[in-house]
Amino acid sequence: MKDAFMTLPWWVRWIAIPVVALVIFGGMIASVLTWVIGLLFKILLFVAVVALLIYLVRRFSGSSKSAGDW
Repeated sequence: MKDAFMTLPWWVRWIAIPVVALVIFGGMIASVLTWVIGLLFKILLFVAVVALLIYLVRRFSGSSKSAGDW
């Protein structure tokens, strides 16, 4: 198999085969990338909301209490 692949011209190995793979699997690749980027956005949003919640709780909790006292 490797010998048959290596006997092909360079433009088939480096241009034609990747283009065919992108045409066939392009939709699947795009949907996976969209899902991963959406997941990363949701994780960052979750971290930001939790950090804001912690900040607000610390800011508006009674200052007369000690730090470890709830």
